Amino acid sequence: MQYRTFGRLDWKASALGFGAMRLPTIDGDSARIDEAEATRMIRFAINQGVKYVDTAYPYHEEMSEPFLGRALQDGYRQRIRLATKLPYWHVDSADGFDRYLDEQLERLQTGHIDFYLLHGLNAESWTKVRDLGVLRWAERAIADGRFHHLGLSFHDRLEVFKEIVDASDLWLFCQIQYNFMDIEHQAGTEGLEYAAARGLAVVVMEPLRGGLLARNTPPAVQEIWYGAHRQRTPADWALQWVWNHAEVSVVLSGMSTLDQVEQNIASASESGPGTLTDAELALFDRVRGKYRELARIPCTDCRYCLPCPSGVNIPRVFEIYNEARIYGDEEAARGAYTWLDEKERAHLCVECGECLEKCPQQIEIPDWLAKAHEVLHREENV
Repeated sequence: MQYRTFGRLDWKASALGFGAMRLPTIDGDSARIDEAEATRMIRFAINQGVKYVDTAYPYHEEMSEPFLGRALQDGYRQRIRLATKLPYWHVDSADGFDRYLDEQLERLQTGHIDFYLLHGLNAESWTKVRDLGVLRWAERAIADGRFHHLGLSFHDRLEVFKEIVDASDLWLFCQIQYNFMDIEHQAGTEGLEYAAARGLAVVVMEPLRGGLLARNTPPAVQEIWYGAHRQRTPADWALQWVWNHAEVSVVLSGMSTLDQVEQNIASASESGPGTLTDAELALFDRVRGKYRELARIPCTDCRYCLPCPSGVNIPRVFEIYNEARIYGDEEAARGAYTWLDEKERAHLCVECGECLEKCPQQIEIPDWLAKAHEVLHREENV
């Protein structure tokens, strides 16, 4: 395992962090974590040198934190730094900050949280928590030892990111979406460099863009990778690109299988700032261009848009539609759409707009749902 500077902190973070957002489940039910397998994965990762474990209140339908509280027993909690996030959307008054932090400490079975983030900030949510006095509250919570360092996770425009970063000297770190496709999206490369220049550690989420950069690689993209002097998997290429940036402290991966853990640990062991050659970096420019030609909807399957009041399975609809476009096989995609429960299909959208307020990618969800259904549906199935 490689280790990297973590902002102003006198501590080295593992290059790879374990994100407890996509753990193995039973029968595909997000709330039913396969605890035996997930515990084996997390403890294996820690034994191999992973020192950063990340979760959040809503992950796995609010089951991720309680699971980690159990999985990190037997001395594993003491071997890592633990990060979780304040669910600001549940908080309507300053008292709510204490209520949720205390509940999270209990769920995680720990006396303190090492890294506490304000979850998924955007312009609206930042204004809300700022006006509720979250920074003054955080100073008190740090002083009484319930958490040690304050950070923010972010989904909005670059100018909003800069505003929040500049709002307080209390920030130790930030968590941003960053991968070779998102160099100008949300905080992007400029935001990465902006935060690092101000002494913040930068934790990267979605390095594989919700897995889109690692699975079912389109032939046109794979052909570009085949042109590299050294052969890697698409996942390895994507991770190495992020680790190539000296400003990055930790790359989070939401791993679902032990095989993924093993592969990502092997990848991390070979990582380092400035390790990619100019020729390899040029490959990313070509791959980026090819993906932009193929993909239509920038959904990362973060699932923040769920539950939909009408029951639409928005991420799955978008996944099927994108696959139709990327792989050029609309018939196969229509077949996949028939396997989607009729109560979850795109035509049930009533354009209420609730999802628009929640989407980190700022996708025009109702418009894309209508377009996806037009492409994917078969008359006999609607």
